[in-house]
This record gives sequence, structure tokens and C-alpha cells, in this order.
Amino acid sequence: MTLTAADVTRATVEKFLALRLAGDTEGLTALFADHVDWLLAENPAAPWIRPRSTAVECASQAAELAEYTVPEDARASVGTFLVDGADAVLMGHLSGTVRATGKSFSGPFALHLTVEAGRVTRHHLYENSLSIAEACAP
Repeated sequence: MTLTAADVTRATVEKFLALRLAGDTEGLTALFADHVDWLLAENPAAPWIRPRSTAVECASQAAELAEYTVPEDARASVGTFLVDGADAVLMGHLSGTVRATGKSFSGPFALHLTVEAGRVTRHHLYENSLSIAEACAP
């Protein structure tokens, strides 16, 4: 049986989610392409939200998030997982608590990933940046 582009994309995104959940930076680094089209609106109040482009930078985002937020309070649920060829879109809800302030943030998210040759080449995340900024404010 020959795998389609959609099959490879789905399997790669499922692996991405498992690695994120496990906090496996080394595995994530191997899964991201050498250069990644990374889009996440900069949020000066949140040090883990910044431009990235290399596999190492992209993979380290999970560890930085755990450093600045309370891991035990982190929640994410995926309600929609769509795959069309090399592209996948996940939509859901996320929440957490900023370690420095003790304030919570919450909101919907959409994540657009593109997979080429079994590696993530695009990571565009759209989230409630206002809620995160407010949670970071003293």
C-alpha cells in the first residue's frame, strides 16, 4: 500500500503532538525541517512567543513555554484535525498560567502545519494573544 501525502502529513502531525506532549525537544528538533516558516504574532509580554526559523529554535519553544508557565496548569484540546495533502489544520482551545504573575490565560487556537518529506516546514499558530499578554502583566 502506497502512502498518500495526506497519510504522511497525518502521521507526522500525530508524532508532532506526541513529542510536544512528552516535552521531547530532541525529537521535535528532528521532526522540524532545517528551516521552518514560523508564524506566531510576537508578544513582547511573553518571552516564549518570538520569531523562530530553525529546527532547534522551533523545538525549544515547548521548553521555553514550560519555563515561563506552570506546566501542571497547561491544557490544550483539539476539536478539529483537518488534513489536505501536505497541509494540516488543528483547531481547539488552550489555557495555562503564567509562572511570574500567577494569572491565567485561555482561548481558542488554530495551528496550520505543512509537512514535506516527513518534516514540518510550516508552523503558523493563531491564538488569543490578548489573554496571554494580560496574564503576563504585573
